[in-house]
Amino acid sequence: MTFHALVVEKTDEATVSATVQSLTEEQLPAGEVTVAVEYSTVNYKDGLCLQPKNGLVRQYPHVPGIDFAGTVESSVDSRYQPGDKVVLTGWRVGEIHWGGFAQKARVQADWLVPLPEGLSTRQAMAVGTAGFAAILAVMALEDHGLQPDQGEVLVTGAAGGVGSIATAILGNLGYQVAAVTGRPETADYLQSLGASRIVAREEIDSVSRRPLEAETWAGCVDAVGGEMLARVLGQMKYGASVSAVGLAGGASLPASVIPFLLRGVNLLGIDSVMQPYENRLRGWLRIANDLPLEKLDAMIRPARLADVPALAADILKGQVQGRIVVDVNA
Repeated sequence: MTFHALVVEKTDEATVSATVQSLTEEQLPAGEVTVAVEYSTVNYKDGLCLQPKNGLVRQYPHVPGIDFAGTVESSVDSRYQPGDKVVLTGWRVGEIHWGGFAQKARVQADWLVPLPEGLSTRQAMAVGTAGFAAILAVMALEDHGLQPDQGEVLVTGAAGGVGSIATAILGNLGYQVAAVTGRPETADYLQSLGASRIVAREEIDSVSRRPLEAETWAGCVDAVGGEMLARVLGQMKYGASVSAVGLAGGASLPASVIPFLLRGVNLLGIDSVMQPYENRLRGWLRIANDLPLEKLDAMIRPARLADVPALAADILKGQVQGRIVVDVNA
């Protein structure tokens, strides 16, 4: 039997093409579990994988898509049986291993997580890697002592995938969320998710000459990096923590060590790719419990496989609001 997949092919060193093609199961890579994919999503890393010289994809032709959710069709691992609903994020799937922009996928059993009760496969992909990274960031802040009564929590890149879900979760948990955005038109959207106030990006998107500014934020989920993260570090309250999730604003960190030495600020790195199973399961259970599903549904922008190349380009330009959910069978 054949199935549809978005296949990226390299035409020369500077050019790749992405088209929906028919493949056979024999073309799938080796793995222990074959999944009938129902939904995927488009992340920043997916945008990179559809670009030439991206540094992520090693071999072509390639099926990208770093996330997917669906139903087990067959398994040689006793942990999964046909009919089980499963989710996959991370493990370099969609980069060095064929991913979720297809109607079928074959992966290692260790890479899967059972779909939490109360979540549909569509909702799981509205969460995806971005939302999973967001809950990891929130858990890290809580593990380092953050509580709702300590003051405002800053969320940078708030209208994007990570920021949207972080805002919704923090707001639902009772935190005062200050949402940073460079797009004023997203203010109503962010407030509907749970933001208590909107911070214009230009207020904090450049490095201050002073290593320390007024103690303002009790915590921060940062999806931007670069100069904005450097500025935020100098605005954190004593002993507060920043969860660093992304680099949409750049990979460099032109910061001073003064906030760490004089205020005891913590910079917490968040990796969603190689998370061990137990913490991965903990995160998905927290998502099912702490993310208001009606707000999650409001974030969804539906798409088909054929729409992915254009959407991947948009996400690299910072032009995507909320979460794209790709129905691979549409």
